[in-house]
Amino acid sequence: MKLDGTLLMRPFGRLVDFVYPPGCVVCGIATGRHNGLCPTCWSGLRFIERPYCEILGIPFSHDLGSGILSAEAIANPPPFDRLRSAAFHDEPVRQLVHGRKYRDRTDLAPMMAEWMLRASDGMVERCDAILPVPLHRSRMFSRKFNQAAELARHLAQRSGRALLPATLMRVKRTRPQVGLGADAREENVRGVFAIAKARDNDVFGKRLVLVDDVYTTGATVAAAAKVLRKAGAADITVLTFARALSETI
Repeated sequence: MKLDGTLLMRPFGRLVDFVYPPGCVVCGIATGRHNGLCPTCWSGLRFIERPYCEILGIPFSHDLGSGILSAEAIANPPPFDRLRSAAFHDEPVRQLVHGRKYRDRTDLAPMMAEWMLRASDGMVERCDAILPVPLHRSRMFSRKFNQAAELARHLAQRSGRALLPATLMRVKRTRPQVGLGADAREENVRGVFAIAKARDNDVFGKRLVLVDDVYTTGATVAAAAKVLRKAGAADITVLTFARALSETI
C-alpha cells in the first residue's frame, strides 16, 4: 500500500509543534499556527496605503488626487523613480525586522515579501529583474545571510521575475548606519556600490526593483540607485519592507 507523504509528515509536524509551540512571531503568545501574528500585534501594524506621494511614497492625510507629489520629491528628486514600502517602522514591524536581521528568523521572509509584493503597486510584476541591496562580504560572513537578498528571493519566486543577486556589489565596507544623521549616512555610503564585472547588460535599459529591509533617510538606496542609473537602468523602483516615518503630510 502506498502511503501519502502528507500523512507521514503529520506525526513529525505534531512533534515540532510540541517542542516549538506555534506562537505570534512578534510577542510569542500562543496562536495555534506558525508564522502568524496575534490579534494585538496585528492591530499594531500600520500598513502604508494610498493616498501618498507618487515618487517618495510619503502618505498624505487627505486625498489630493492622482499623481500628486510631496514637496520633498519636488525639491529634492531622488535618483530612483519611485519608493514603495509595506509598513511603518513601528512596533511590531521593528520586531519583525530585528528578528530577521539579528535572530536569524529567515522563516519570516515569505510573509514579509508577500506584504511587499502587495505594496509595490504592480511594479514587481512589471519589472525585468529584482536586485537586493548587497552586504559587504565581511559583514555577510558575520551575519551569515543578507536580509535584503532573502526578501528579494521570495519576491522573485512569487512574481516569476528574474533575481539578480550578484549584479550589484558593495565594494567598500562601511560602518553601520544606525545612529548616524542624514549627512553622515550619505557620506558613509558614498562610492560603496558598483556593477559586477561583465554584468552591465543586466542593468542597461531594464526596469529594476531594488530591495532593502528598511528605508530611513534613503542614503543607502540612493547611492545604489545612482550606480544603477549610471549603468543605464531605464526605471528603478525601490521597495522596502518598512519605512521610518511616523507622520503623514
